[in-house]
Amino acid sequence: MPSDRLLASLLRSLQTSSLQQDTPRLLSTASDLLSNLINPLNITLLTTQILSAPAIWDRPDGLRTCLRVLGVFHSASISILRKEHPESQAAELRGIQCLGKDSWVRAVVKGADEGSPRWRHLLVIGGVLLGFEDQHRHGLPHSLRSTMESAMVTAANMALDEVKGDVDMDGYCIALVLNHTFELLSDSERGLINYDRLLPVSMGSAFFSHEGFQSGYFLGILDADVLQAADSKFNWSPKSSTFYQVKQMSSRPLIASMGPLSRLIAHCAECCEDSSILHTLVDDLHDFAKTLTVQWRQNKLSEVDSTEESVYLQQESLKTTLPVLWQVLKTAMFAIVVVLRAAMGRVLGDRGLAADESAPIIAVQILHTLRHLYFISSRLGSGAFSQYNFISLTAIDILTNFPNQAENFLQNIRPCDLGRIPNHPLDRCLDLFFLNTAEHLTTILSPHVNENLLLVAASPYLIPGGNNSMLEIFEAAHSVMLAVLGAPQNGSLTSKHLSNYVNALFNVFPQNLSARQFRFAFRTLIRITTPPSPLSATQPLLPSTLLELIRYRAMNAPIMPLPSPDAMPSTNSASVSNKILLSEQAALILAFLDSLPYMPIEELEEWLPLASDLISSMTDQDMARLCRERLWEVMSSGEMDVSRAGFCVAWWSTRGGRDMVIHGRSSKSTERLVSGGLPEMAS
Repeated sequence: MPSDRLLASLLRSLQTSSLQQDTPRLLSTASDLLSNLINPLNITLLTTQILSAPAIWDRPDGLRTCLRVLGVFHSASISILRKEHPESQAAELRGIQCLGKDSWVRAVVKGADEGSPRWRHLLVIGGVLLGFEDQHRHGLPHSLRSTMESAMVTAANMALDEVKGDVDMDGYCIALVLNHTFELLSDSERGLINYDRLLPVSMGSAFFSHEGFQSGYFLGILDADVLQAADSKFNWSPKSSTFYQVKQMSSRPLIASMGPLSRLIAHCAECCEDSSILHTLVDDLHDFAKTLTVQWRQNKLSEVDSTEESVYLQQESLKTTLPVLWQVLKTAMFAIVVVLRAAMGRVLGDRGLAADESAPIIAVQILHTLRHLYFISSRLGSGAFSQYNFISLTAIDILTNFPNQAENFLQNIRPCDLGRIPNHPLDRCLDLFFLNTAEHLTTILSPHVNENLLLVAASPYLIPGGNNSMLEIFEAAHSVMLAVLGAPQNGSLTSKHLSNYVNALFNVFPQNLSARQFRFAFRTLIRITTPPSPLSATQPLLPSTLLELIRYRAMNAPIMPLPSPDAMPSTNSASVSNKILLSEQAALILAFLDSLPYMPIEELEEWLPLASDLISSMTDQDMARLCRERLWEVMSSGEMDVSRAGFCVAWWSTRGGRDMVIHGRSSKSTERLVSGGLPEMAS
């Protein structure tokens, strides 16, 4: 059909309201026509009709309709660009008359007139920019590209000014187009965007709209389809309506491109001029995260601990439905963290936000937000996400300058059942966040708060016989206990609770405590009981008592390897790639060696030979070699101060330390030799 007749037919179809399934066909035809028409007036007319046609906009399919219209101009632009380069044309395109790309671009942009809302104009300009310039195509002359970038920013600002009240399709479309084209804009043009208006629009589109995460309420509807099967396991069927909704949500344009959209929102937070918007931003993210937690608690899936999912959930849920849900939740968490990272940067660099009246409020809100996200982030493991760690530690660091606010914050997030291990996995997850956060605040809290809040919260997780699936919480509780005992203002508190904690420490290892955490805990105990600690003045024999206790236990400890989490690499270059499974005996001996740098010099003369005896008594040669390497590392790597290191060198070289460590004390030869003689070597 000739282009003119096809254009007339298409224009009639566009003016008639049609079913949504007809829209892709109409837009495909429009894209072909746009790239083949040679009359600029027809191109302008068709563009105008696309932006106002009832067949497209009377019953739009949300942002998918906007994305399809954007694709029309994107595809047409690529076709025009291909016709400009004969060497890359397909055979069927050669020799076809076409309009020059400069004239074509101006004709298309001219069609974005007053007959359509300004936010739809972004679809035209954005589609042309993407078609000619995306993926380093560089299809536009420099002057024309600058004009298009300026037109994009101008249209975006005018569209933002027209967004009133709650964000609707207009705001969603602005966020969508800028999300796709922001990287194509020059720095000078980016600086002209009205970020004070764009920030709330993009935030509302991403987190609170039906095109985004729906304010987090999508989690609550899942419970109706989580049913108990015949084998008493729970199942969330892939055929359920709620799974279909979650899957559809994950494929929506904004969520599918949430990575770049979150970076756009973060850039808005960094560049907005009105700092009060940052307070609103942090509050909104806190409300969203809180809603996620509340909705998750109302779901049966939250009653299943992550370590027991294979026991209580069917394989269909584990392999099909749950991975999709957790991917959506992780996408939301990553987006929030990226935005909070920018907000925290503003707090550090903005004098108004860093003021005493503002900084602790923002820090507390950020920590509350991270707490509500902890049921998601805890699945990734500690330290798995550097931006998350930065935000958390920076907020805590700010809070350490405000003891009253820090105490109020800890009181607000205290365990719901203080002094007992809760039954609900979500409550245990929140307990873990409390313990991990409180560990950093012990030095600014009063002894009363340390004892009656932190120690009481940690105490139920120090009792032996717990479930090993809660190993991370057990270790966090030990870390809190050590932080409280080591705080300088807690001298009397340390004297009161130290003996009970030492008893608990030896009772829970190795069943409910890893070798790594036990070594850290014992070394910390030695550090806080030796000079210059005030406790060393009142109980000077305590460090030696602790070392004798661990030495005696090591002499009688099992030599079977512990489970794999306690495997550690050997420092020997020949076996650096191998993992050595530590036994309980090896872990105890390593803890003994770790503590030597804190012992007084006059006591090292006694403990170094005893350390060599422990190493010589080991029957497993790999573990014994590891302990020898650790002893040498302790003496020579700088862990000791100069005087202690000097004594150790003398002991090693002139007092028989080397022979004791390598051969044992009983291996000394009694054969009389002349000076310089060597003993007979065993064959």
